Amino acid sequence: MIVEITNIIAGLILAMGILPSIPAVGKSLEKVAKWLGRFQTIIGIIAIIVGILYFGLQGIVAIIAGLVLAMGILTSIPAVGKSLEKVAKWLGRFQTIIGIIAIIIGIWGLI
Repeated sequence: MIVEITNIIAGLILAMGILPSIPAVGKSLEKVAKWLGRFQTIIGIIAIIVGILYFGLQGIVAIIAGLVLAMGILTSIPAVGKSLEKVAKWLGRFQTIIGIIAIIIGIWGLI
């Protein structure tokens, strides 16, 4: 259940740009996502750790979302930081799609 909630939270931050277009709840979700966005790096690190611990489909999605969210501090990891940052920058081009997938997979896992 932890990895599913992590995916939903990370997905909200990543998909912040399209949340207002959701009827009825879009504006509220956008406000929540903007507030969560202030903790983007911390949530990214948590998503990566949780994704590693709960490996599987949920875990893979959490790791991908976490890499995009924690992109700014990846270079500080010795030996692999530069490579991780390159991967995260490439994934960042698909930020909204990754966010939508993370939300859907997270909700699907809770059901």
